[in-house]
Amino acid sequence: MPLSAFVRTRNRTASPRSGPARVARRVGMVAALCGAVVAAGCSTPADDSGSIVRTTTNIAGAGVVGLERDTAKACPLPSAPDAGSGSTRTVTHASGVSEVPADPQRIVVLTTSALDATCAVGLWERVVGAVTLDGSRPQPAYLGTGVLKIPGVGSAAQPDPAKIAELRPDLILGDIPTATASFEALRAIAPTVLVGAGNSWQAEFTALAAGLGRREAAGAVLDAYHTEAADAGMAMAAKQTQASLIRFTADTDQVQGSDSFAGQILGDMGVQRPQAQRGTSFNVTPDDFATKVEGDLIYVLLAGDEGKKHGAAVMRTDQWKDLGAAGDKRVFAVDDTVWHGNGLTAARALLTDLTGTLNGFVTD
Repeated sequence: MPLSAFVRTRNRTASPRSGPARVARRVGMVAALCGAVVAAGCSTPADDSGSIVRTTTNIAGAGVVGLERDTAKACPLPSAPDAGSGSTRTVTHASGVSEVPADPQRIVVLTTSALDATCAVGLWERVVGAVTLDGSRPQPAYLGTGVLKIPGVGSAAQPDPAKIAELRPDLILGDIPTATASFEALRAIAPTVLVGAGNSWQAEFTALAAGLGRREAAGAVLDAYHTEAADAGMAMAAKQTQASLIRFTADTDQVQGSDSFAGQILGDMGVQRPQAQRGTSFNVTPDDFATKVEGDLIYVLLAGDEGKKHGAAVMRTDQWKDLGAAGDKRVFAVDDTVWHGNGLTAARALLTDLTGTLNGFVTD
């Protein structure tokens, strides 16, 4: 029996109010599944508490993922600068060529991906200024609480050069110039690296790490990520599950395809996608749900407060409730700053979310 079919059967019978007999029966079912997918390295748990996820907080029936995320080790200890001589390095980037410190000490970041990169190579405590997010929290929760103390320098769309200059950085790191902060204006303040937009997240991370003088460290953490993703996929028998991804903004319902950040991480782990979702991202309407949104399970991304409001309304419609994944209680609401993110630290957080939910279901 395919894993997707097994999971559907299990979800229809599992209940948070199960007595000992039903718990024993579920353990027996897990044992039976292990016999069917020995190649995936499955083993029978002593009890099923670690094999079935029960989320008790939900939005319109979707279990909320990541509320208890452990961020204590999200950012490692500082990595060593790349081998070489001299106090500076020449970095070629999308906006030109810059002579930057070999080991920067006072960094200003102009994008969340740049802040994520400083975290991934252990340099976030050297960040003296960062652009901020809209909403009540200036920085993504997945990066921990320490980043909340970093002074703001405006939004990503409108960084403030005056505030940046006050912080006396020795490196400014971002992606593209903006109307308020051109490359010329920024490099007049400090050496600046702008890596450009439209790169894959891994290419952007590598370019940001080069600006930080951490190419070697970036290569090491990327290799570790790929190993972690492959191992997690094997342990979860990821190839047996087709996961659907849909993102709600204030006024759009968009399937996240293979070009999306979340879609790429699912691919790295070996999670399959429904046939309709194996191309690039596209918008859908409720009439499309049955043919283009259905999956063994559905991950829902809610873009800010307005996306949450719109998504909750959609998930209360008959078209949504008719989906098999909704009926099986296999819809999970995930952190948009992680799943629609761009960076190595976000990718690792997303892997954690996947391993905690791919074979799980939502309880009332």
